[in-house]
Amino acid sequence: MTIVLESPAQTGTDPASTTSTTETDATAPAPGEVGRRRSRRRGRTAWLRWLSPIALLVLWQIAGATGVLPERVLPAPQLIAGSALELIESGELGRALAVSSIRVAQGFVLGAVAGLVLGVVVGSSRIADALVDPPLQMIRALPHLGLIPLFILWFGIGETPKVLLIALGVIFPIYLNTASGLRQVDPKLRDMATVFGFGRRQRLTEVILPSIAPQVLVGVRQSLAIGWLTLIVAEQLNATNGIGYLIMNARDYFRIDVILVGLIVYALLGIATDAVVRLAEARALRHYR
Repeated sequence: MTIVLESPAQTGTDPASTTSTTETDATAPAPGEVGRRRSRRRGRTAWLRWLSPIALLVLWQIAGATGVLPERVLPAPQLIAGSALELIESGELGRALAVSSIRVAQGFVLGAVAGLVLGVVVGSSRIADALVDPPLQMIRALPHLGLIPLFILWFGIGETPKVLLIALGVIFPIYLNTASGLRQVDPKLRDMATVFGFGRRQRLTEVILPSIAPQVLVGVRQSLAIGWLTLIVAEQLNATNGIGYLIMNARDYFRIDVILVGLIVYALLGIATDAVVRLAEARALRHYR
């Protein structure tokens, strides 16, 4: 038996390239190691996100304590924190927060249901799109906060105009995202539903709506932000309770610190509700990853 040894030249293989490839493979980091390196880099830079807000608060406090920033213009953070504690201890802030939260919840539920139904109808039917979408787009073009005088004339000065105004602001982000999502559903999903013999209702609830969930949740986040923004304006008109009333009452007594407390509460509520929706979105849409 004869054994033939082939040289690198005969096989067409460059020894240098073989060695280089071997060395590269040996020194290349594993995918898990790359992820760990990125996590460490993010951890080292995460504290930088807190640096500028803390620095601004410190400068703000120093300017207020030294008189560079007068209290009648902008109170120092220490004074604002003290006013917030007073409102919490007296229960005034808690009562106002409860009233405002109920208003936003009622307006959001009303607007979200209407927006979802309209989005499903318009996104599922070309006839509905041609008949219903044009008037909705005309209403959307109107600044809904500019309708406050009409709402007061139509519904009075009670809770109804405030809740309806919030609902009007909430409707359109959910409506637009739902209708757009339905128009962009993958035709393969519809074919799959047909193959499995799904009826119209089952196709909508078990195939189409889950597929547009990401876009609908984006509309929910946008609607919540608009809902809190609308509440700020609505509560400053003929309100007798709520955070907006707290702010307007503080204005009459030149309590800038209380006004800032109310605005901070509005901001925190908006951030908190957005975080809740994002958490729900991450849990509900894990299968998309």
